[in-house]
Amino acid sequence: MLMLTLHGMRARWITFTGSFVALALGVGLIAATGLALAATFQAPHRGPERFAAAPVVVRATDTLRVPTPIGGRTQRLADPRAVPAEVAAELARLGRTVEDRTFPVSYASVGGEDGEGAAAAGHPWSVAAATPYRLTDGRAPRKPGEVVVAAAARERDRSGGGVAVGDRVRVVTPAGADSRTVVGTVAATDFESAVFFTDAEAAQLSPRIDALVVHADATAVRKAVQNAVRGTGSGIDVLTGDERRRADPDPDRDSEALVAVNALLGTAAGITCFVSVFVVASTFAFAVAQRRREFGLLRTAGATARQIRRTVFAEAVLVAVPASAAGCLLGAVGAPPLAAWMVDSGVAPSWFAIGDQTWPLHTAFWTGLCVAMAGVLTSSWRAGRIKPTEALREAALDNGTMPPSRWLLGALLLLAGLGLLVWSLATDPGEALKRKTYITRPMLLIVGFALYAPVLVPPLVRLVTWLPARLPGATGLLARENAATGVRRTAAVAAPVLITVALAASLLGTTATINEAKATEAATQTTADYVVAAPGDKGVLPAPFVTRARSIPGAAVSASRSTAVTVLEEGVALVRSEARAVDPATLAAVSRLPVASGRVADLDDGGIVVNEEWLTRTVGQRVRVWLGDGREVTLRIVAVLRTGTGGNGVYVTPRNAPGAPVDRVDVAVRDGADASAVDAALREAGTATRTTVLTKDEWLARSHPRSSESTRLGLLLILGIALLYTGIALANTLVMATSDRVGDLAVLRLTGATKPQVLRLVAAEALVVVAVGSLLGAAVAGLNLLGLRGALALLSVRSPLVVPWGGLAAMVAASAVLAVVAAVVPALTALRTRPVEHAGTRE
Repeated sequence: MLMLTLHGMRARWITFTGSFVALALGVGLIAATGLALAATFQAPHRGPERFAAAPVVVRATDTLRVPTPIGGRTQRLADPRAVPAEVAAELARLGRTVEDRTFPVSYASVGGEDGEGAAAAGHPWSVAAATPYRLTDGRAPRKPGEVVVAAAARERDRSGGGVAVGDRVRVVTPAGADSRTVVGTVAATDFESAVFFTDAEAAQLSPRIDALVVHADATAVRKAVQNAVRGTGSGIDVLTGDERRRADPDPDRDSEALVAVNALLGTAAGITCFVSVFVVASTFAFAVAQRRREFGLLRTAGATARQIRRTVFAEAVLVAVPASAAGCLLGAVGAPPLAAWMVDSGVAPSWFAIGDQTWPLHTAFWTGLCVAMAGVLTSSWRAGRIKPTEALREAALDNGTMPPSRWLLGALLLLAGLGLLVWSLATDPGEALKRKTYITRPMLLIVGFALYAPVLVPPLVRLVTWLPARLPGATGLLARENAATGVRRTAAVAAPVLITVALAASLLGTTATINEAKATEAATQTTADYVVAAPGDKGVLPAPFVTRARSIPGAAVSASRSTAVTVLEEGVALVRSEARAVDPATLAAVSRLPVASGRVADLDDGGIVVNEEWLTRTVGQRVRVWLGDGREVTLRIVAVLRTGTGGNGVYVTPRNAPGAPVDRVDVAVRDGADASAVDAALREAGTATRTTVLTKDEWLARSHPRSSESTRLGLLLILGIALLYTGIALANTLVMATSDRVGDLAVLRLTGATKPQVLRLVAAEALVVVAVGSLLGAAVAGLNLLGLRGALALLSVRSPLVVPWGGLAAMVAASAVLAVVAAVVPALTALRTRPVEHAGTRE
């Protein structure tokens, strides 16, 4: 049987080449994404950066630690406390100490364009000695109004438009905006952009002590700290050695960056694996189905069913092993460029690179081998059961394409996909908005529709060819009959189109719809005419701006603060919720919150507004929470907000957000007030304090984009990899299918059809198959998007579905062009030979 297998592979080299290409590319994609995913499992080790030259660093703890029956649980604090003055005084007795203060600033050249300027962190100059900052030009600040800024070497060149010694810059601090003189520059770092003030001015701008650099023995420092804070409940960290990294700005930025990359690559790897498995299994099954007549002839010659199955499996192994090995090589070569693209696009941090892990290659190899075996398993079983006379009789017509096992498996997958949709709508509609949900659900439906393709193809073919079949000429009629009778061929070619359209429409449509829903929700809840928000995640609005805004006649002003509260649910889960500290007296004038029960107006210092995602959510109940600075309090629930798209957070009063600065001001024009006067006064206050004032529509456009850059690039990566492969698979399958029909084409030529007529027929058949695959994909996407629409309705979010018609049209058009080319080129090659030489050739 081995020699027979080898002879068969040589005679059908196009079919086996197509299977080899499909499997090698599939394994290559799995290996490449797997290698990139493996590189996200561990962040690089970094030592202390900002306080690298400090012997001991003392600061208030920034971590909440809560004991539970299954061990301690931790969460980062939103607003860590300052170092108490008594601790600073006690440590000063041990040796020299340097007080560090950190506060948000921004600066821009005087006379430059209006705007927020470059974001930076302000510090007192004396702490620079404990950091990597060293003067590269100029001198240290000696009096108020003088600053030292961090600048890259190229920025210190005046011709490059950067900052140099002697320049006047407009610096915005929490106290307002003033012009200052740059008296020195230090080399820039990658962990922050710094602006240094005199110690006295820094203390005036930010009175709280954020950290202390202590030049004393660490053991003595710890003992002094324990004595100073005993009985106060204040958590103080004494950091030495590598622990000093915990005092760096955003010390977890590397691991947090990898979390986002890991989620993106995990999604890409999951979709890539699904697409690869789907296409490879379909290709191998089609390759076996093409040979039904050959197997019938072997059965007539005396081959047993077991021998037929062994032959098929031997061929699959001979193709799968070298194809999987080639795919691993492709993946190893393609992973570094993939990582480089992610870095260049800003999706991954600059240090991200492929490591030396090999397990993704092993996983990809054995996945490819197992999928190839699975692809031929069912087909070989059916081939072995064919009786010789049945195989000869059914060679030109596909019958028996839906065995009971296929009916059952298809029904199970469709019921699973639809059942999960109904279950999530009934129990937790918000689940439909999560990435894992709206990615996995279409996969179940795609496979289910693909399994039912032999049943769905004939009516869909007649639907899309209803008009062409009635036009003059035989092209439309022949295209309809060929596509409808060759069910296996049509289903195999339509499979890549099905997955292309279904994935693209589901992912693009779902993300666009969710973005639109979030923007609609924000627009509905914000009734203010103007929204002024601090730049960045930790920005602060200047106090003079807030004061001037509150004094504008005819303006209702609500100043709020970003903070967080943490709750222990079920005694073991420490859950942090983003919150805003607001004045309930002014909140109603600028917002319309989606209240499910209770009254937001009842919010006071002993109350809290929660949402429906909280475990404790009954109005009047008391809940134990930890505030942003780590204080434990018990608050009364005064109102519960609907879940919405997940952005409806928690509300507390400013007293329960100590240390949190004002970072947003909402302004509404009161009834009967002069809107133009309010606008002029507000913008004048913004100009004077270098604060950007936005109308509600401008704020929505800036803060709730319909598609963020990171989302767009992530979808481009995910869909780009998957759709590139499905496009190649479509061309590959069409080449296999068209090359197998040289006998049919020769018969057409002998009956009088010209070469152009035959080529038009082949192109028409390809377009029919693309249309069928597009309709099946649209059905999958439609079910997914309708489920999302139902979830939004249950979440009380009134937002329309967003269908990416332009992107879908482009993908269908690209599939159509690719299908026509892949079908016409081998047909044109076959037509170069005289028809009589191919007449009667089918297998």
